[in-house]
Amino acid sequence: MSTSTSSSITFSRRSFIRTSSLASGGLLIGFNLFQACKPKAAPPIDISQLNFNDFNAFIKIADNGAVTIFSPNPEIGQGVKTSMPMIIAEELDVAWDNVFVQQGILDTNNYTRQVAGGSQSIRFGWDALRQTGATARQMLVNAAAAKWGVDASECTTSEGVITNAKGETLGYGDVVKEASALEVPEDVTLKEPKDYKIIGKDAGNVDIDKIITGKPLFGLDYKAEGMVYACVLRPPAFGKVLESYDDTEARAMPGVIDVVRIGAKAQSLFEEIPRLQNMIVASDKVAVVAKTTWEAMKAKKAIKATWTDGTPMESTEFQNEQLMGLLDGNTFETLRSDGDVKKAFAQADQTLERTYESPFLPHNCMEPMNFYANVTDEKIHLVGPIQTPEGTANFAAKMLGREATDVHLEMTRMGGGFGRRLYGDFVLEATEISDAIKKPVKMVSTREDDMSTGIYRPSIKYRIKASIKDGKVTGYHLKEASINTNMYGLIPNFFPAGAIENYQVDVANYDSNVTTGAWRAPYTNFLAYAEQSFFDELAELMEVDRIQLRLDLLQKVKGTTDERIQYDPERMEKVIKTAVEKSGWGTKSEGTYQGFVNYYCHNSHVAEVADVVIEDGKPVVKKITCVVDCGIVVNPLGALNQIEGGVIDGVGHSMYSDFAFEDGAPTTKNFDAYRLIRMKEAPLVETHFIKNELSPTGLGEPTLPPAGGAVANALKAATGKRIYQQPFIKNPELLQVPAKEILG
Repeated sequence: MSTSTSSSITFSRRSFIRTSSLASGGLLIGFNLFQACKPKAAPPIDISQLNFNDFNAFIKIADNGAVTIFSPNPEIGQGVKTSMPMIIAEELDVAWDNVFVQQGILDTNNYTRQVAGGSQSIRFGWDALRQTGATARQMLVNAAAAKWGVDASECTTSEGVITNAKGETLGYGDVVKEASALEVPEDVTLKEPKDYKIIGKDAGNVDIDKIITGKPLFGLDYKAEGMVYACVLRPPAFGKVLESYDDTEARAMPGVIDVVRIGAKAQSLFEEIPRLQNMIVASDKVAVVAKTTWEAMKAKKAIKATWTDGTPMESTEFQNEQLMGLLDGNTFETLRSDGDVKKAFAQADQTLERTYESPFLPHNCMEPMNFYANVTDEKIHLVGPIQTPEGTANFAAKMLGREATDVHLEMTRMGGGFGRRLYGDFVLEATEISDAIKKPVKMVSTREDDMSTGIYRPSIKYRIKASIKDGKVTGYHLKEASINTNMYGLIPNFFPAGAIENYQVDVANYDSNVTTGAWRAPYTNFLAYAEQSFFDELAELMEVDRIQLRLDLLQKVKGTTDERIQYDPERMEKVIKTAVEKSGWGTKSEGTYQGFVNYYCHNSHVAEVADVVIEDGKPVVKKITCVVDCGIVVNPLGALNQIEGGVIDGVGHSMYSDFAFEDGAPTTKNFDAYRLIRMKEAPLVETHFIKNELSPTGLGEPTLPPAGGAVANALKAATGKRIYQQPFIKNPELLQVPAKEILG
């Protein structure tokens, strides 16, 4: 476990809802040298007029000193299109003002792990990105040294200029041809954090000007010559099967080009690879192709389809019964077992057992699912918003019986991902439609399509039981019952694993025909609330300080040799103590009620304190104090966006968002009935970073899971009542106001 001397730095501002979800990726180094960095060169306004030459898969430079750096990973609002090039530019030693950023395409030869998911892009890319920039810089220095006839160690670089001991200078472009003939050095020197000029400094979103002026960036913006549009009619409920359809009226409508039945090719693919079943929302669908999206959407409604009941038509009541039956049963898979929990409970002075419940949740990306496909004999050209470009390209090729090398995939910026765009079902739909009609096509979903025929966060129930003996926590047993899938293998090794001698995690699942998958901060998004609420209640039962209970448990993990433990007790202790200090814990004036949470996920340590007040009989979340240890912060401005967005997402979905099924059909299909947090309800988020020189860890997701628990614990302080069910609006008696008013 790594530690370092650390301090905190603080940011505070009014927050509003932000779409974000931090991603994953790593990089390989490869070189084809470029041209020209000149002293004090100013970047042009129109870079399309410049003569760029490639240096490697990531870098190219123009003869006036403007640098273009390619960002290989998908950009879903988590900021990697800005922060990843910042890391390269730092080690390349060029001025950030002279850098232009472009989105890379899917390139399995030069890039690795081009994935947006799990808050892992910077963590996995950190070393390789630095190595990429530093290696390029060293090759240029070596070439300049050879030209001057001096040792490379006598040369320094700054903002794209190489200087020798005599004060002579060469721009990078002056030696690029010579550098291209040199061997790529195996060992290069990376900068010390104290020497950073770019990393750790605020950098604006590289796409911000295009975003606020409506320039083409997103999948919905993409257009190609001869492109037509398609909308897909999917089953109205999970379990329904298409028996027949009449498209006569639809075909006669203005702008309609074709109506085709799709799904069979994708279904055969998933039958061959069963683990991918969650990607297929339905195996039998009808696609309407038209000149515009509006014409396609209108014609889709005119199709007269006959559906029959297939697999069980599930309702939420039925699903809840299945999950409760699993919790009450004995069919579990044990993910971790330390000591003897049965013995600990048998010998306990006291025990506490509680059950926590959560609903399904849709992803609700502001940009609905869409993708462009043009299938020809020469290639499969795909363009659009996807979090898993390589895997999706491979599936598209396999579905059509083609080679992966036949696929050319370009990534656009995404209007939100949150895990939904990990699953390429909508890409396969576009691909199959294009293959059928032999035209370039963009498949576009409506909001109702996204919400009612999507892939959802699974409904989950947790039952947690703890034993107390002689004033100490001696046993801890967590049971999980989930729809379709269970918690990831690492989560049983998060806190409090290792801190309690007798500790066990058991899981069970019910196989449903409702498609489920990752949703921002998978599993921990609800588990953190359940566990941290439980710890607060446990402290009350033991009549001990809730903060001290957590700190005492962490003491037992310090110095552990258990390599399964994922969190660092020293780093966790630091965020806890900083949150207590910065939030004014226990010192607030009468009428302000506080709730505390600490949590570890996505390799980062977080503590949050919620301040709640009662206004007109209604609880209001006024402020969240958030302390984060995510190692080195590459771009503080972008980091704040992630932290604030995660906190508000966590508060909003814990308090308001609900989703249910009746006879296999979602009961909510649009935002008129699906409750999200409103801008006026967004709390002030005060952020404190633990400053250290450790490698960066995840940031797009770690602040979401603790938020619900912090609010729940604050509500307990305010009302004297505990919450065991999300969303909190299902507990109107706790909120002291009718649910109707809260929903208003």
